[in-house]
Parts: sequence; C-alpha cells; structure tokens
Amino acid sequence: MKNKLYYQFAGSCFLVVFMFLGYVVRFYPGWLKSFDQTITSIVRMPYPSANPFFIWYTKFADPLTIGILTLTIAFILFRGSYYAEVLWLLINTALIAGVANPLIKLVFMRTRPTLHHLVTEHSYSFPSGHSTGSVLLYGTIILLLPQFIKQKNLCLFLQIILGVGIFLIGISRIYVGVHFPSDVLGGFCFGLAWLLMTYPIYLEKRFVWRFKNKQQ
Repeated sequence: MKNKLYYQFAGSCFLVVFMFLGYVVRFYPGWLKSFDQTITSIVRMPYPSANPFFIWYTKFADPLTIGILTLTIAFILFRGSYYAEVLWLLINTALIAGVANPLIKLVFMRTRPTLHHLVTEHSYSFPSGHSTGSVLLYGTIILLLPQFIKQKNLCLFLQIILGVGIFLIGISRIYVGVHFPSDVLGGFCFGLAWLLMTYPIYLEKRFVWRFKNKQQ
C-alpha cells in the first residue's frame, strides 16, 4: 500500500497529541483551564432553542446506538462475505471504543465539568467516550465507503456528511455540559490514532484473505 506510511505517520501524530493531553490532564490540569473555558463559553452561548437538537444528536454516539449500528453493519458485511471489514469494525468499536476507552478513563480519573448537565453521565471525563466511539464507528465507515460506492462525488459527499457528523457529536458533548473541550479533543485524537494506524493493516489482511479465498 503506497500510502501506508502517510496513514501511520498521521496516526502517530494524533497519538502524540493524545499522550500530551493525557499528561497535562493528569499532572497539570490548570494549563488547559483557559482553553477549556474559552471553547466552552463559545459552544454554550445562550441558544436555548438548540437544546432539543443537541440532546437528541448526542445520542448518535451513545453506547446503545453505537452497538446497534455496529451489529447491523457487521451483519450486512458478513452476509456479503466482507470478513476483514467485519473484524476491523468490531475491533474498532467493541474492543477499543467499548473496552479500552473506559479503562483509559480510570487512568486519568478526571471529573466532569461543574456545569448544568443536559444529559446524565456517571463515568469519568477524559477522554470523551462519545468522541472516540463516533470516530471509530463513523470513521470506519468513511474509510470503507470507497469500496462500495464507486461514484466519487457521491462517495465524497457522504464522507463529508459523516465527518461533519463526527465533529457535531464532539460539539454536542460540550454543549450538554458533560465534557471539557480537551476531553473531546482527546477522544478524537485517540480514535483517529487507532483508526489511521490500523487502516493499512486492515487493507493488507483484506488482500491476503481475499487472495486465499480465490485460490481455494
């Protein structure tokens, strides 16, 4: 894969940013105070009419929603004999978003913002699980779309829609008051690091598996 190094380099960069954020959150949280307050004040400006939208939209990255969509997509891919895609999707969403991210929260044990919460959350704050989950589910779909949609313009349009959707999920977590912006940024970086670093591995395994199947 000619772009393998580019994906892995980009993934490594996101991993470095995530590790830096984690270090600051754990040992020097005051460094992020100005950043978090500034972004939060912009996102949470008095737009009461937007409350229903963000309360509804943030549910697109709830664990239940992610789980249902993952199983549905995995079933469709499995029926089409896209086994490498199924495995990569399940690892991304179930193992990394569903297991690894909650465990990482226990390392940092960052409490949630002392703001009025529009939704109820009980776990720790960093990194944002909704941000990580949205990147790993919808980001996986973004990378898989070119295999199934050959019209480049349509494919690009859908990828942009999904990308904007991921960004809005991060914004929604700040708006509903349950995350600091640095939590969202950390979740995005963690998800992107894993996604981009494993994408070339998935492509390699997909090629090998399909070549073997054709030989049988």
